[in-house]
Amino acid sequence: EGLIEFYDSFKDMFEFFCKNTTIHGTIRLVCSDSNRMKTAFWTLLLLASFGMLYWQFALMFSQYWAYPVVLTMSMHSEPKMFPAITICNLDPYRFGLVSEHLVQLDHMAEESITFLYGINTSASFFHMNEKNVHVKDLPSVGNLSRSSFKLSQNFSLLRMPDHNNRSGKKHSSVGFRLCNATGGNCFYKTYSSGMDAILEWYRFHYMNIMSQLPVIINISDHEEQIEDMVYSCQYDGEPCRPSDYIHFHHPVFGSCYTFNSKGTDPFWTATKPGIPYGLSLILRAEQKDHIPLLSTVAGVKVMIHNHNQTPFLEHEGFDIRPGIATTIGIQQDEVNRLGGNYGKCTTNGNDVNVKLLYNNSYTLQACLHSCFQHIMVRKCGCGYYYYPLPPGAEYCNYNKQPAWGHCFYQLYNRLRNHHLNCFDQCPKPCRESLYKVSAGTAKWPSAKSQDWIRQALRHQNGYNSTSNRLDIAKVTIFYQQLNYESVNESPLLSENLLLSSMGSQWSLWFGSSVLSVVEMFELLIDTLVLSLLFCYQRFRSKKT
Repeated sequence: EGLIEFYDSFKDMFEFFCKNTTIHGTIRLVCSDSNRMKTAFWTLLLLASFGMLYWQFALMFSQYWAYPVVLTMSMHSEPKMFPAITICNLDPYRFGLVSEHLVQLDHMAEESITFLYGINTSASFFHMNEKNVHVKDLPSVGNLSRSSFKLSQNFSLLRMPDHNNRSGKKHSSVGFRLCNATGGNCFYKTYSSGMDAILEWYRFHYMNIMSQLPVIINISDHEEQIEDMVYSCQYDGEPCRPSDYIHFHHPVFGSCYTFNSKGTDPFWTATKPGIPYGLSLILRAEQKDHIPLLSTVAGVKVMIHNHNQTPFLEHEGFDIRPGIATTIGIQQDEVNRLGGNYGKCTTNGNDVNVKLLYNNSYTLQACLHSCFQHIMVRKCGCGYYYYPLPPGAEYCNYNKQPAWGHCFYQLYNRLRNHHLNCFDQCPKPCRESLYKVSAGTAKWPSAKSQDWIRQALRHQNGYNSTSNRLDIAKVTIFYQQLNYESVNESPLLSENLLLSSMGSQWSLWFGSSVLSVVEMFELLIDTLVLSLLFCYQRFRSKKT
C-alpha cells in the first residue's frame, strides 16, 4: 500500500483525478456537484471536446496515410558534366548477307508505288549499285545470303475507300492485311497517308529480312570511320579525341556515334556557359541511300541524353537539316522523387520485376521496351527486331511465324492504350536529369563563304561533294547557363509535423500537454487495478 495508492471507491478516484489533473475544465465536474445543471453542462462540453479532438485526429491520420507530397524547387550553380550526345547519319547499312532480299524488297516497293499512284520510281531513288557491307569471319556466309527465306506476297498494299468520310470528298486509306495463324481474325493496318503506309509496310518486310542476320555482328573491320561523318569536332575550344566517342549501328538510323557516353572524363566538365564552350560539330548530312525507304529524311539525327543511357532516337531524337548551322542551347533540370509509400519509383532498377534487356542504366523507355519484348516472345513466339532479345529467343520471321505481324500490332496497340501491365511494372527513376532544348538556325555556309569552306574541308578531311545539293551541316550544343533547377519531393505531412499538429489540437481543445496524456493513462491503470481489487474482494466474500 505504500507503493500503490488505493481508493475507497471509483468516486474518490475520479474526484482526486479531476481536482489534481492538468486538463482544463475537469475540476468543474466536482466543484459544482451541488449544481447538477452546471455539472451536466461541463460534462457535455468535455465530451464534445473529446469528440472534436479525435475527429481532428482521424482527419490528420487519414491525410498522413494518403502520403501526399509537396514539390520544392531550388536553384544550384556549379560546374557539371556535359551530357552524352548521340548523332546518327540516317543511312543504315545494306548488309551483303541479305542484299539480294533487300533488292527484291526494293522492286516490290517500286511495284506497289506504281500500282497505288502510277509513278515510276526506279530512276528516282532506288540505287542498286551502292556498296554493300560484308561481314567476315562468319560460318556459312553463302548459305545465309542464299537461304530459304522468301519475301511474302501476302501483305500487299491496298487502297481502301473511307466510308466514314463525312465531308463528301473522295478519300481513301492505304494499308495491308494481317491475319492470325489460322487465317482468321484479320484486320487491316491502315493509314490515311499513303506515305506512312508505304514506310510501315517497308519496315515490316525489312524486319523479316534483317532477322536472317546473326544477333551479334562485328562490323569493326569495315565500319565507316568517324571522319567520314564528322569533319570537325571541338569541345570547349579543344579538338575531340578518339576516346571521346563510341560507335554503334542502328537498323533504321544507320551509323551512330555517342560522345561522352560514360561521363567520367574530366575533359567533358562544363565550367562555363555559352556557345564558345560547347560541342561544335561539322557533319556530313548527305545520304548514300543504302536503304532509301526506311526514312524519307535527309540530314542527321541528334539526341541529348544522360550518361550510361541507351539512346532511344525514335522517341527523343531530333533532326538536323543539311546546309544549316544549328545552335542548340540546353538547360538541365533534376527531379528527385521520394518513392516508397509516397510514390512508385526505382533507384537503379534492381527492384523492378522486368528483366532489362539493355546493358546501360535503368530508364523508363528501356524498361517498357524490355517488358514489351518479354510479352512479345511469350505471346507471339519470337522477338521484335528493333529490341534486344531475351536469352533463347529469336527474331520474328514470317517464314517461320507467319502470324507474328498480326500478334505484334495487336500487342503494340494494347501497350499504346495502356492495356498491358508494362506501365504498372515500370516505375520512373527516383532521380533523373531532364534536358530542355532551345534551338536556332541559320543558313550555312553562306553564299560568300561556301567555296572556301568546301575547299578547306576537301583539303583537310577528304571531303568530296558528289551532288549539287547541300550535304554538310554545322551543330553547336552548349549549356545556356550552369544553373540548374532541382525539383524535390518532400512529405506534406511528416512524422514530426503530425505530432506537432496533434499537440496543437490537444492544446486547443484541452489546454494541456503530453503530461496530461500520461495522467489519463494513470487514471486508466488505477481504474483497472481498482476493478481487479473489487472483483477479488467479491470472489473472497462469496467463497467465505
